[in-house]
Amino acid sequence: MGIHTYFRSLNELERIFRCPGKFKFEVHTVAAHSWKVVQYAKTLADIEEKHGGVVIDWKKLYEITSSHDYGEIFIGDIKTPVKHSSPELRVLIQQVEEGMVNHFIEEHIPEEFKGIFHNQLREGKDDSIEGLILEVADKMDQVYEAFSELQKGNSEREFVVMYRNALVKIKNINLKCVEYFLEQILPDMVNEETISSVDIKRITEEALAL
Repeated sequence: MGIHTYFRSLNELERIFRCPGKFKFEVHTVAAHSWKVVQYAKTLADIEEKHGGVVIDWKKLYEITSSHDYGEIFIGDIKTPVKHSSPELRVLIQQVEEGMVNHFIEEHIPEEFKGIFHNQLREGKDDSIEGLILEVADKMDQVYEAFSELQKGNSEREFVVMYRNALVKIKNINLKCVEYFLEQILPDMVNEETISSVDIKRITEEALAL
């Protein structure tokens, strides 16, 4: 019981694999994804402060990025096409996930820390600067994961869709760090050598034109 139970539960994130059921050259866990999202987010936040003239709430940023997928301990990583097949289903999945996280907190976390855990393990994507940066960072990892598979010659359609949809989502978020990513970082990625039969440059151009 207690916070020890929370610490032990983190091991489960290392056993949950992303994009289940699809052939992958590189297997990624939810734990690895969460770590990368934190890295993307802190760099994006630095860019946003430098180019956007904003002040980042760094404590909030680290809390929501490092814990944004904790609820997958209870429901696993649901395939993206399923999760986003309808707005209603996405809301229901989120409600189930949040309900199970809240139940875990109420059952295992000491009373004096319950408020802190409810705040830290909540859904962090919102209209705040930090919430938007989390959204961008989360989608960036989808871009990088899908790109890596396509680059190595994996022609599974799901990775093409994942790459395209994540780029579209990113480009429609109004942040200076998004402009920087699209203008300075993405071209370096697309111009890397690839053995893919998929025309990644064309897919990228189509996504950015939407």
